[in-house]
Amino acid sequence: MTDKAKPNPTSRGRVTVVGSLNMDLVARAPRLPLPGETLAGHAFAQVPGGKGGNQAVAAARLGAQVAMIGCVGNDTNGATLKSSLEAEGIDCTALATSEHAPTGVALIIVDDASQNAIVIVAGSNAEVTPERIGAQEDMLAQADVIVCQLETPAETVRAALAAGRRLGRTTILNPAPAASALPADWFPLVDYLIPNELEAGTLTGAPISTPDDARRAAHALKAKGARNVIVTLGGQGVYALLHGDDDGRHLPSPKVEAVDTTAAGDTFIGGFAAELARGSAVADAIAFGQRAAALAVTREGAQPSIPHRNEVSK
Repeated sequence: MTDKAKPNPTSRGRVTVVGSLNMDLVARAPRLPLPGETLAGHAFAQVPGGKGGNQAVAAARLGAQVAMIGCVGNDTNGATLKSSLEAEGIDCTALATSEHAPTGVALIIVDDASQNAIVIVAGSNAEVTPERIGAQEDMLAQADVIVCQLETPAETVRAALAAGRRLGRTTILNPAPAASALPADWFPLVDYLIPNELEAGTLTGAPISTPDDARRAAHALKAKGARNVIVTLGGQGVYALLHGDDDGRHLPSPKVEAVDTTAAGDTFIGGFAAELARGSAVADAIAFGQRAAALAVTREGAQPSIPHRNEVSK
């Protein structure tokens, strides 16, 4: 995808997110526990989350018209998640309710250094099927940008990416969580592949800790067929290898005092997608996503930490 003309500052592009919705159960502790160890925590919160939900909220708060394709359980958590999305102005007409599985949950521990460890129980997210994607062809066709992650079934993610390619929409894949390499036939369906350093390492089989490591990973992933690759590196920024740029660029992140890194990557992706959808140049969309993510890590929680557009510095 090539850069576009400068967008109208009042325009709002359309983003459709296909993905997970979880209730996050968040405990704060001095450090992450060792195997078999019990630690005393010092705070607990229950907040809406899931990578799909987080990215949808981020895109909505950061300027896009957003629709969500997902599934919640017929329970209190599901009702809370749906109402929280609707409160953000997100279109939930394609949000199904399972009569068989509970709403997904994520068990999150955040330590005093702002690092986290997460265990996800998919629940109703497993019922986001390719058939549900097929039933939402009109919604996908109306999107400027389609965003997917890996917390729903693999065949569903591929169906959404394939629909996006067939319909001529811009597709973003955040390969999280990445447990193994992606199928080879996925890469040509992806306009923007956005892994973090751990996910990029899993996808390429090589550990990543520096921007130079990210450069090698980005080239390897682009060679598989992804049109653009953006490796996020937390406090080190991002490495972007874009279509038409043979070298790529390391883009440092704004310097902030991190409190909680939960949902920082989701905030980046939501902000990036929102800017792409409204017609911004790719470089400007990356920079906007970085500024939004930097603000998010100065706050606690997943969705509570995601900023609104008017809070993000120009």
